[in-house]
Amino acid sequence: MNTENSENYSQQQLALDQMFKDINPALSARQAGIESSRCYYCYDAPCIKACPSKINIPSFIASIHSDDLTGAAKTIYSENIMGGSCARVCPTEILCEQACVRNKEEEMSPVKIGLLQRHATDNAKFDGHPFERAASTGKTIAVVGAGPAGLSCAHRLALLGNDVEVFEAQDKAGGLNEYGIAKYKLTENFAQEEVDFILGIGGITVHYNTALGEDITLSQLKQDFDAVFLSIGLQDTASLSLDNEENDSVINSVDYIKELRQASDIAQLDIPLDSAVVIGAGNTAIDIACQLKRLGTEEVTLVYRRGEAQMSATKHEQQIAKDHEVRIKTWSQPEEIKLDSDGKVTAMSFRKTYLEEGKLVGSDDLFDVPCSAIFKAVGQKMAYPATEQLIPTISNGKIATFHNQLTSIEGVFAGGDCTGVGQDLTVEAVQQGKLAALAIQQSLNSPEEK
Repeated sequence: MNTENSENYSQQQLALDQMFKDINPALSARQAGIESSRCYYCYDAPCIKACPSKINIPSFIASIHSDDLTGAAKTIYSENIMGGSCARVCPTEILCEQACVRNKEEEMSPVKIGLLQRHATDNAKFDGHPFERAASTGKTIAVVGAGPAGLSCAHRLALLGNDVEVFEAQDKAGGLNEYGIAKYKLTENFAQEEVDFILGIGGITVHYNTALGEDITLSQLKQDFDAVFLSIGLQDTASLSLDNEENDSVINSVDYIKELRQASDIAQLDIPLDSAVVIGAGNTAIDIACQLKRLGTEEVTLVYRRGEAQMSATKHEQQIAKDHEVRIKTWSQPEEIKLDSDGKVTAMSFRKTYLEEGKLVGSDDLFDVPCSAIFKAVGQKMAYPATEQLIPTISNGKIATFHNQLTSIEGVFAGGDCTGVGQDLTVEAVQQGKLAALAIQQSLNSPEEK
């Protein structure tokens, strides 16, 4: 979207957009042509095996090389209907690009698969939706949660001829793409444009501000629909278990990113201008730290209790933090949140840690990091509604799934971050939604159709 020509964008919104320009600028047509020529179009392509959504990567790159961007995009969307956002947020450096055969030669330079995927999906010209729905099955399926897993499942079910009703707790669809991804990865209004594209297939109705356990129940959905898909995400944040954690300046990183992504004016944000501490080691910790630097926080320190090698954020993400001049302190665990006489955060105390026979041990060495705000990014957990009487089996705090995303309750499937399947990646969630849709379709077929 060209924000400079849009009447819907205020000057404040434009200022925010400029502050959060795309961290990975798109390829030009010439660059895409040169890059696509580097692909060997492997017969037994390792990049496909490394792609969670199993996109035929050599095929779509060959289409780009032939200047058929629409054909390339259709190849991508046939396996991953959220190929546009995945091209922006997927850690290709540890997936398809790591598997690329060019990454194993002396040049050590894989084909830029992610950027080529973005080039195709950004520049395709479809006459309407790229796929046509199958004849009606007469079945209606409920999808709870309009994040990547839910939208992927809903789209595939609609494509197969089913009617789908999506129940979303927020007032917008998109899940983490809308509310939880760093603003410099999914810029401007891309997340909502992708939602509109997905819903364009037809047969999908979205009910907003409708939460499981409050406005609807699983028992009710099982009674009213032919099948149910749960993609409720992770709604709660792990605690530091420290005194003063309830202080207003001790902030949930996910909530702050959500506020930032929905803000139309930087004045709406409470920004710590002098110093902030981020606790965590995953992509959310990196995202919040880098965004704070872009917002103008002078000193941002990211602290983790183990070493860089154990951080769940990829090396690529860690480098992004370093490029933003984020200070990374490892082998340090939170010990105390320090306040002044007025109740304002002044510092956080940490205890140096080390490994002893493979176990993390705290030393006697304490140190303080001065700060005016603390951002928690120590992991999310599921908060299944306490009011729900019908609950699928929970394992390690997440919904347990078995063959083809089926839960312990007949006719109820689950996917995305609320399950313990795969990595917590957008592309994984999309794949789980797609596989669940195919399993639901099979389960609803008559024995003759099977």
